[in-house]
Amino acid sequence: MNSRNDIFSQIQQNISDLIANSPAADLEKNMKAFMGQTFNRMDLLTRDEFDTQVALLERALARVTALEQRVQELEAKLAQSTAPEPDSHP
Repeated sequence: MNSRNDIFSQIQQNISDLIANSPAADLEKNMKAFMGQTFNRMDLLTRDEFDTQVALLERALARVTALEQRVQELEAKLAQSTAPEPDSHP
């Protein structure tokens, strides 16, 4: 049984060596470099940068919502204070 595992391990190692020494390995390296350069030119964000921006936008939205509520409250108070008082004279 152990000899069977050794044979499979040797076959796997041979295949890995063939792939590493073949033009496919160079092609893979070149494609990764090309794709990396293309992504850099496109100004793509990393996942961490995206998550940071999402958190900032969520905080900004919460702040805007709170400020809108405060403005509505102040406008209501202003409307009450400037409303003409009903005449108490008959």
